[in-house]
Amino acid sequence: MVQAKKGLDVVVPVFNEAGTVLEFHNLVSRVCAGLEYQTTLIYVDDGSTDGTPGELAILEEANPNVKVITLSRNFGHQAALTAGLDHSTGEAVITMDADGQHPPSLIPELLSLAELGYDVVLTQRVEDSSSERFQRLASRLFYRLMNLLSDTDILSGGADFRLMTRNAVDAMIRMREYHRFLRGMAKWVGFRTVVVPYSAAPRLAGESRYRLKQRIKLGMDAIFSFSLKPLYLAILLGAVFLSLGLVEAVYVLQFWLTGRADHLVPGWSSLMFMLLVVGGTISVILGIVGIYVGYVFQEVKRRPIYIVRSGTAGSPSLEQTVKMGEGSDQHHVEPNT
Repeated sequence: MVQAKKGLDVVVPVFNEAGTVLEFHNLVSRVCAGLEYQTTLIYVDDGSTDGTPGELAILEEANPNVKVITLSRNFGHQAALTAGLDHSTGEAVITMDADGQHPPSLIPELLSLAELGYDVVLTQRVEDSSSERFQRLASRLFYRLMNLLSDTDILSGGADFRLMTRNAVDAMIRMREYHRFLRGMAKWVGFRTVVVPYSAAPRLAGESRYRLKQRIKLGMDAIFSFSLKPLYLAILLGAVFLSLGLVEAVYVLQFWLTGRADHLVPGWSSLMFMLLVVGGTISVILGIVGIYVGYVFQEVKRRPIYIVRSGTAGSPSLEQTVKMGEGSDQHHVEPNT
């Protein structure tokens, strides 16, 4: 009796990748053809406005192992990845981008490590001399700041190119928070993890759409979704300026106690300085608290992480959906197609 092959799902979020999807698919297919896995490629169209939907339709029609999920609008990279994970069924799931910078040739190595017992196989991008100096410096500062303020250590140079076993994927699916940082979530679940370094390949076409705005948003989600340290920092700032105020009070009091009150000359500049510093500190504290309140506000509305407009990928059953949202009552909305 021939033993059935294990299932491997490759989740690929795409957004305006016309001209690269077909080439990327050919690269991945060549690698997957030599695997002892039954491979399914799940493409998640995150509201593309160019020719990407047409290219995905061609792939889906010509390849029985291709499933396409089309979201109703652009929900963002993390939401698109979540949609792919929700619709995956394989014993192993790999997430990667369609721009070609996540090398498909690394897939066999990721699978071999999973077979050794690792539930999460992370990848770490190795910076080379061709990268811009400013970009390398900004990346290092970004990860140092996140690890300083976050309770979950984030791998420097980490990417959303990773392999997870079914146990790890199911654990990730149960986490239904609205502000998602999957790199941190993959570390937070606590499964046995290993890291594989890789050198990013050149983009198949175009340029990265992951602008500074998206990076800042991702960093804020990483910090404010995984840590209360900013609140403690705000308390520390308040304590520091309260201490400075007490020191100033003691300093002034000793002039009165020693009969040298005439030496006290009201200083307009020093008064304004203290007002500005204290006022600025209060504004920072209120801003930090306000961000947390905003995050809570968006969570309690319990809106879906994404909405599917159409798709052929197997949808989670109602029972599975309830289990995924257990503890949060938040689940995705998927109209019948």
